[in-house]
Parts: sequence; C-alpha cells; structure tokens
Amino acid sequence: MELFKSLKASRISLGFPYRKPQVPGTLEVTKAKSTLGTAFDTSWARRYGVRLARAILIDNVVRPTTKVIASPDVYGQDRVSGVSGPIIFASNHASHLDTPLVLSNLPERFRHRCVVAAGADYFFDRRWKAYLWSGVLGAIPIERNKVNRRSAELPSQLMDEGWSLLIFPEGGRTQDGLGQGFKGGVAQLAIKSQVPVVPIFLEGTYEILGKRSKTLKPGKTKIVFGRPIYPNAKDARELTQIIETEVAALAIEAHSDYWSSLVRRHQDPELAFEPKDRTSWIAEWERSETIPRRKKKPSWPPYFGSSRGTGSN
Repeated sequence: MELFKSLKASRISLGFPYRKPQVPGTLEVTKAKSTLGTAFDTSWARRYGVRLARAILIDNVVRPTTKVIASPDVYGQDRVSGVSGPIIFASNHASHLDTPLVLSNLPERFRHRCVVAAGADYFFDRRWKAYLWSGVLGAIPIERNKVNRRSAELPSQLMDEGWSLLIFPEGGRTQDGLGQGFKGGVAQLAIKSQVPVVPIFLEGTYEILGKRSKTLKPGKTKIVFGRPIYPNAKDARELTQIIETEVAALAIEAHSDYWSSLVRRHQDPELAFEPKDRTSWIAEWERSETIPRRKKKPSWPPYFGSSRGTGSN
C-alpha cells in the first residue's frame, strides 16, 4: 500500500504528459461538436457504389423477407403512375417494420432514389446505428422534438436534386395501434419544395411487431397508396389536416372498398378529424364501419329506442 501511494505521488509530481494537463481557471473549456444526430453526414450513403449495394439488398433481401413476414397486399400504386418528379410519401406509423415494408414496395422508379426521414435521437444517437441505417435504408436524420434548421434544409436539398422522401408524420410509432395526430413538418417540406405528398395507409404491422412487442409474429398486411396531394395555395396547417384526412380515407378503403370510401367521404368530409378533437382513424372506423349484426329480430317494437327498424341487418 505504501509503495502504491509513493508511485502515485511521484506520477503527480512528474506532471504532463504523465497526467492530464491542468486547464487555467480563466479559460473556458468547450467540448467538441458532436458528429451524430442531425450533424451526421449521410452524403456517403448516396454515392453510386453504396446506392447500388443498397438497391441489391432491398430487392433481393429486404423485399423477399418482408413478403415472408408480412405478406403485403399492395393497392393504389397506379395512382402515382403519372407523377414524374420527386414525391413525399407520408404514412401512418405503428412498427419498425413499416420502413422496410413501404420502401421495398414503392414503385420501382422511386424505390432506389428515396431517402427515409428517421429520428435523429433514436437512429443516429450512436455511430454504428447511424452508419447502419443510412447505408441500408438511405435514412437521413430528422429532429423530432424541436425545430432544427438542418432537419428542414437537408430533405429540401435532396428533393431539389430529384430524391423522393419517405416520412412518418406522426413523429413516432403508436403506443397502442391507434393513429396519432400528424405533425406539421411534412406539410412545411412539401410547401417549401413544391413537391406532391402521397398518403399511405399501413395495416397489420402493429400486430406483427408493435412498439411494446418483444417477439415477431408473422401475419398479413395491407399497403394502400393514395392520390398525390399538391401543396398549391395551402398553408402548413391546412395541408397537414388534408394529409391526415386522406390517410383516414385510405383506412376506410382498406377495411371496405373504394366505393365505400367515396360514400363515406361524401357523407362526412371531415372524417372526425377536428382540430379540437382529433379522433383516431382506427377508432373512427371501428365506431362507424363495424356495425353489430343481430342474428335474431328483437322482440320489442322498433319505435321503442331503436333507430334501426326491425334490426334485421
């Protein structure tokens, strides 16, 4: 013990470089700026060699794997057949499976020139995760919790260069499978870049791998593409509401058919998405589209508290 103390004392007396240099109290110590989060440089992931490797991976590994796990039925791809420029694909979000599922089922001309908006605080908080997701999925860091200049500038710059964008306007996965209110970032990007927004409704991914799930449960999913929404003469709040409503309409279409969706939209254009009372599109559908069916006629007269006639639906 005495020997250890004497060695430690001699090390201290030697000073630098045998011990950490002392900083004068009059100087302000500044930490090096982080190169993670929104500051992470993803330009390397858009070089030709990396793009080629990613295209091979998505077409030959990701796409077949998602077919085995999620068995997706894809509807409405023809609705974007007339759009030639970049597109913002805006989808509801319930699972980590959503990104590879949508990305691998985009029309081919968009699939290999599309970047994914990913939460900087989750996917870019560690260096290995930042390199993995930017390389495999073409992810770019987006600040979800506060205003960040780079989060707006980078997607706009890439769309000006012809890249499409996949984004989840809810800002994160749903906790319980019910839809969440959309944030305004997607509308602001669309208005700034004058790029159309294609709404997407995903069904079934929460049951396969929800936020609270610890195991993967293969099942069936649906991907429904909507018609492009152009941001002409719209403010961000109005456009956000329109995108959210369109996703709600696609949910109705996924659970019934296109004609039922049109009828419902005519009857209720707001689809219960009032700003003061944002009802989940799943809850809304369950209340209005799933009507209990009686096996037998009720024994009481129809005019005593019943508005369904004899109840023979």
